[in-house]
Amino acid sequence: MLRILLIDDDAMLRGVLAKALGYAGHEVIQAEDGQMGLDLAQVTPIDLAITDLIMPGKEGIETIVALKQQLPNLPVIAISGGLSNSKLYLEIAAKIGARKILAKPFTPSELLRCIDEVFPRPNPGTPASG
Repeated sequence: MLRILLIDDDAMLRGVLAKALGYAGHEVIQAEDGQMGLDLAQVTPIDLAITDLIMPGKEGIETIVALKQQLPNLPVIAISGGLSNSKLYLEIAAKIGARKILAKPFTPSELLRCIDEVFPRPNPGTPASG
């Protein structure tokens, strides 16, 4: 189980994703904007941040930069969509440190697949190395 910080200004989407992540066994901490997400990341240990890029206030690119300064090893998944320049924002996010990028609209299972790529689960059929 991961503790995931989910940052998105769209309350309905945030709720759907939080529910799906919760069903998958993760603990979800929600933030409605980048500043709230950064504030939560300072006081709550998290394993992963998922952030929208286009938000009012502190937008996603600024949020990723600040998260990387605050928690350099924190994996980030950037999500964005709906605007003509969303693809550009996603490309920038990847260049500044987002481990995965995901264009909206996407399904919860696509997001879970991205999380599995960032945090691969051990394959029970392979012997542990060590």
